[in-house]
Amino acid sequence: MFKLNFYFYWSFFLFLMSTITFYYFLIFILLDFKIFFEWSLLEINSFNLRYVIFIDWICLLFMSVVLIISSMVVIYSSDYMGINSYSSNRFIFLVILFVVSMLLMIISPNLVSIMLGWDGLGLVSYCLVIYYNSLKSYLAGLITCLINRLGDIGLLISISWIMSFGSWHFLFYLELYNCWVFWLVIISSFTKSAQIPFSSWLPAAMAAPTPVSSLVHSSTLVTAGVYLLIRFFNQLIFNNFFFLFLSLITMLMSSLCANYEFDLKKIIALSTLSQLGLMMSSLFIGLVNLSFFHLLTHAMFKSLLFLCSGIFIYYMNDNQDIRIMGSVSNMMPFTTACFNISNMALCGIPFLSGFYSKDNVIEFMMMNSLSMFYYIIFFISLGLTCCYSLRLFYYSTMVNSKFNPHLIFFENFNLMKISIFILTLISIMFGGVILWLLIINFNFMLFPFYMKILPLLMVALGFYLGMQFIEMSNFIFKLNYYVFTNMWLMFSYSYYMYVVFYFSSFSNKNMLNWGEIYGPMGISSYLIKMSNMIQFYSNMNMGIVLISFIMWMFISI
Repeated sequence: MFKLNFYFYWSFFLFLMSTITFYYFLIFILLDFKIFFEWSLLEINSFNLRYVIFIDWICLLFMSVVLIISSMVVIYSSDYMGINSYSSNRFIFLVILFVVSMLLMIISPNLVSIMLGWDGLGLVSYCLVIYYNSLKSYLAGLITCLINRLGDIGLLISISWIMSFGSWHFLFYLELYNCWVFWLVIISSFTKSAQIPFSSWLPAAMAAPTPVSSLVHSSTLVTAGVYLLIRFFNQLIFNNFFFLFLSLITMLMSSLCANYEFDLKKIIALSTLSQLGLMMSSLFIGLVNLSFFHLLTHAMFKSLLFLCSGIFIYYMNDNQDIRIMGSVSNMMPFTTACFNISNMALCGIPFLSGFYSKDNVIEFMMMNSLSMFYYIIFFISLGLTCCYSLRLFYYSTMVNSKFNPHLIFFENFNLMKISIFILTLISIMFGGVILWLLIINFNFMLFPFYMKILPLLMVALGFYLGMQFIEMSNFIFKLNYYVFTNMWLMFSYSYYMYVVFYFSSFSNKNMLNWGEIYGPMGISSYLIKMSNMIQFYSNMNMGIVLISFIMWMFISI
């Protein structure tokens, strides 16, 4: 049976490819290379069907990050999922297919070939979310797949629109496109990156196995929308305060919800949503390089956070409730240390990888002429990030043990520990190293002392508020529990909107649904009605036909 399992081979291969792509990234950024491959697949007269690959330092660096995380996830899965069953073979092939779909999307400058990777991500993520074959998994997979299909609609319309420019190679036409094309792409990216109002699928997708969650919610599926917007970036269109407002509200909503959630994986998923809001908002301010930088650093420490939580769940009888998790640091000190290092990187503690990107985004944001409203939401979200991170730290190290007293476990050295150890080292060093390599075009920034130290003060204030929330948790939970655990009741609102639109479209029993009136069923029903009317008209007596003929003759004259 071992011969059928390729976990070790695939992990080694992905790690090797990651080092190779990182080496080529260094060469490309040093010499400012860009390579454009074009394969002609089909030629009929003047029609050419070509597959195009565009390679520059951005896609090489992102490919390197995706490959290193996927190699760690694969070696982790050999212990977590087991390697002695046929379902484990299905799992590894789905994960590899998922990574290949992401790589296809990264290297494509062509909207048609991007759809190949984009749809591959959506369909394979559905197969991975329903992997456990429970009712909860099926429902989560359905909502994930349907909301991702909404994003495909915008991309398909923009593909049809861009065809009028003569080519689908959007990199050459970014200055020429109508703003509506950009808005279609932005809304499509919002569905994939789970911004408001498409946020509800991200916590639901936690029904997938933990290694899948680590891969999906750190560097692949949710970051595909951000990466597409980085490729489509146009300074004139992207300075849009409406989309900036949506991404900031996503940050605020997800941070608040994470403070009221008790499911360990859902808390980490909501923190992912908060960081995606930060990336999107920095894009709409115009900080495209810093958004990409935060995308990379976030991928590293967030994958580590998921893998550590997976080890907790693995050793604690598949328990995900943080209230029962208490004091795992006594029995799993190494895993808890890695978990808290990634938590500190998420908060933006100085000199960890999250600090470099987060601090730069906030300082550049202070250089922009935004209103006080945007500043307040930015800093409140920054403080709330520290609140839920401190909450996780509190439940994993400080609270007394709450789980089954007969269950005694001690962590042993296995492949899962190797993967989180490597990711911990990368999470500590990655931010500083990439900042020195990228040499992001820094302007000379001159701040007063209180503004310079303000992000650090907000982090400290977030820790303090976290401690206060823990003290008065009963009062706060009675007050706001249902609003914040249901993501601002987004499910309920969407259901009522659906009911109103659905039933208002029925004037009688025979009328078609509102979504089908303008589709093929509606057109066919109108054609049937028209043909019946013509048939009834032609069966009438000859005089009416002659009179109508004379009327039409006068009209035509």
